[in-house]
Amino acid sequence: MENSEQLYKVLSERILVLDGAMGTMLQRYKFEEEDYRGERFKNWEYPLKGNNDLLSLTQPQAIEEVHRKYLEAGADIIETNTFSGTTIAMADYHMEDLVYELNFESAKIARKVCDEFTKKNPEKPRFVAGSMGPTNKTASLSPDVNDPGFRAITFDELRIAYKQQAEALLDGGSDILLVETIFDTLNAKAALFAIDEIQEERNIQIPIMVSGTITDASGRTLSGQTAEAFLISISHLNLLSVGFNCALGAKQLTPYLETLSNNSNFYISAYPNAGLPNAFGQYDESPEFMAEQIREYAEKGLINVVGGCCGTTPEHIKAISDLVKNYEPRKINVTI
Repeated sequence: MENSEQLYKVLSERILVLDGAMGTMLQRYKFEEEDYRGERFKNWEYPLKGNNDLLSLTQPQAIEEVHRKYLEAGADIIETNTFSGTTIAMADYHMEDLVYELNFESAKIARKVCDEFTKKNPEKPRFVAGSMGPTNKTASLSPDVNDPGFRAITFDELRIAYKQQAEALLDGGSDILLVETIFDTLNAKAALFAIDEIQEERNIQIPIMVSGTITDASGRTLSGQTAEAFLISISHLNLLSVGFNCALGAKQLTPYLETLSNNSNFYISAYPNAGLPNAFGQYDESPEFMAEQIREYAEKGLINVVGGCCGTTPEHIKAISDLVKNYEPRKINVTI
């Protein structure tokens, strides 16, 4: 991974900015069923609207445009359009056979735009993070209240699905693998196990970012772990960073980031939502307001990577990018 050394170097020098929400930006295009289908899938027998990952194949120019807007706003790291890019999540659309291609092409689009920006300004290298979402199944909890022992998926099924996704993301040019929005640490462990297998098979070191999600004011993940328990359960791996994203706004996330920061020797990442959703499922925090909330992270020296999740736009990322330029990154003793 030729960009790894460069990545560690810039992480030690400044706070890196991650991009904002892909879904929020894609909503602006108001794509309809036929846009999702494109020419290639026009006779697909199942509905495809809402399958945002598919747009990497049918509307690649839109995906490229979103990436470009985030890079122009100051993002150092952009995420591939692959949040649902596993056979498990793609089963909803009967598109399991497309998973390798979806991930490969998504990574390729992100890689192309990143390289363009790095070439223009080598002082600010840009990196591609292969996004690996949590899937829509959980290995720790039963979906059936009457049968607590039942599981909709096994660890091994998750491992196989994640491995296929990770290999395609790497083949397409990802610098980092980002296991994100983790609501069940067992799912994440399957992803990390799969990535570890690839590291051994390919004899490479892959920078891995892990980002959990605290689902409510109890300060726990959906499968019941506190921030500290979540950290302990993934700390056996050699990770690039650990952090939280989604579910909460920046202010609500602060105490959990403090827990991670005080107990970890990994870099710390945070990409909260633009506040909490309102009654209409919209996010109300303006770029200025959100950046002001994130100032607390920077002043307390809690973060190394910061960006935005649901409801965030290039305007939010620009405000965050302008803010963190003035702060030192959280210091850790790092060995590669």
